[in-house]
Amino acid sequence: MIRITESAQAHFRKLLAEQPDNTNIRVFVVNPGTPSAECGVSYCPPDAIEPDDEVLPFSGFDAVVDSGSAPFLIDAAIDFEEQDLGSQLTLKAPNAKARKVADDAPLIERVEYVIQADINPQLANHGGKVSVNHITDDGIAVLQFGGGCNGCSMVDVTLKEGIEKELVQRFPGELNGVRDVTEHQAGEHSYY
Repeated sequence: MIRITESAQAHFRKLLAEQPDNTNIRVFVVNPGTPSAECGVSYCPPDAIEPDDEVLPFSGFDAVVDSGSAPFLIDAAIDFEEQDLGSQLTLKAPNAKARKVADDAPLIERVEYVIQADINPQLANHGGKVSVNHITDDGIAVLQFGGGCNGCSMVDVTLKEGIEKELVQRFPGELNGVRDVTEHQAGEHSYY
């Protein structure tokens, strides 16, 4: 479920050595499955482990995950890098904002997952988002833009050069293109 690099494990062992005996780490997601999802790591004393927690053994400590966060931490990775200007612990959880769907799930669910997990985080840099309205019988994903994308002068480029290329490449033979049904109205919310 969670991959913790050797350097991150060494970092956690060092931090845990200063804590009471049998303290582990807890990895969690706040607001899982939403655009505002955020991942975190904290100390987990032995009396804070709940019966439905998942306990993942690592070298010298366990990583404890609550049942609500577990599905959103699939494929998560924690790394620790020492750099000239300091060190940095990174936690990447590609499924935190959207629960991973099965490979045999309906096409619309798989497309919506890719949008929520990979495309919307990029659009969020400009205050935008996109969602799947429906998929036509001839394999066209009909999309609805919102936020800063609504009325943005670059929305056509984003749609065809970014989103369509990504989705058609990810779903060959199933998806043939995308179409925007948003009634774009430029305003203060629009990104330029």
